[in-house]
Amino acid sequence: MGLRPSVSPCPAMKQTLLDLMRMSRICRMVLATCLGSFILVIFYFQIMRRNPFAAEGCCRKGSRNALQELYNPTQAEFSAAAVLHQARRDQVADTCRAHSVSSRKRRVLTPSDLKHLVVDEEHELIYCYVPKVACTNWKRVMMVLSGRGKYSDPMEILSNEAHVPSNLKTLNQYSIPDINHRLKSYLKFLFVREPFERLVSAYRNKFTLRYNTSFHKRYGTKIVRRYRKNATTEALQSGADVKFQEFAEYLVDPGTQREAPLNEHWQTVYSLCHPCHIHYDLVGKYETLEEDANYVLKLAGVGDSLRFPTYAKSTRTTDQMAAIFFNNISSQQQGQLYQLYKLDFLMFNYSIPSYLKLQ
Repeated sequence: MGLRPSVSPCPAMKQTLLDLMRMSRICRMVLATCLGSFILVIFYFQIMRRNPFAAEGCCRKGSRNALQELYNPTQAEFSAAAVLHQARRDQVADTCRAHSVSSRKRRVLTPSDLKHLVVDEEHELIYCYVPKVACTNWKRVMMVLSGRGKYSDPMEILSNEAHVPSNLKTLNQYSIPDINHRLKSYLKFLFVREPFERLVSAYRNKFTLRYNTSFHKRYGTKIVRRYRKNATTEALQSGADVKFQEFAEYLVDPGTQREAPLNEHWQTVYSLCHPCHIHYDLVGKYETLEEDANYVLKLAGVGDSLRFPTYAKSTRTTDQMAAIFFNNISSQQQGQLYQLYKLDFLMFNYSIPSYLKLQ
């Protein structure tokens, strides 16, 4: 049986096969290009997640955010301020390092530790409020910033309205991943004050004004009962005439700290805002309040439309006032109070007051 002769494909079939092979090669190239682009996009976003300053065009609404403007200022006026605030950050970091060596206590923050951190999503800001350091006006400003046009003038917001918890969102209301994201990518700031001026201011406001009956009942009656000999029935019931010496004795009593954390109005900034656990980008000071506050607003891009409210200097507690109150307590109590607020003095670069008689 003979073999059948081979038959060559016709020219048309050859062309069809060549076209198919060519299309397959093109498809492979397109697929490889798409895959490569996809990998590059993923790689880019991984970089951006680790370093938000890796590119200039990454920000909200196509502009630089406050955090970028602080660390990489584009305006000459920001450059000088950046040096000052770097020095303040360094002071906090140095104190934290020194404290961590001498302290065996190490703890992890929980969401309940973050209830003083107010979040403004629109401008990517986090503000830790400290009572008796212009916190009412700062809360008013944060309500304007985060209110989506509901408020325009901070001073039109009543002071009691500024302290309603539901009017501001705090960091403890977020999930753990959302908390970490905001702590990493938002500008975090706080304002501090000379610790003993703040303490005397809190005493004057909460124990010498008649209208603060809730503080008189909650704390005044307890202080009078514990530290006043032969207290009258009226004093025991009202707690309205607490002396600064009695208040100081209450603060330094080891039993006070054991029964509950100090009230936020006289709690240390260290305990309220956790500056050794949270890296604050900007530390403003009460002594330069308007300058520092308006710097924050400029960084956030709202400096032209919003100014920080001025405050009444005639009623503020000064160093001279604090000296008068501290002269009425013993040198032992003065030393104990300094130890209580020592980290705030060191961390925020406040010198030991000249009126203190430390043993």
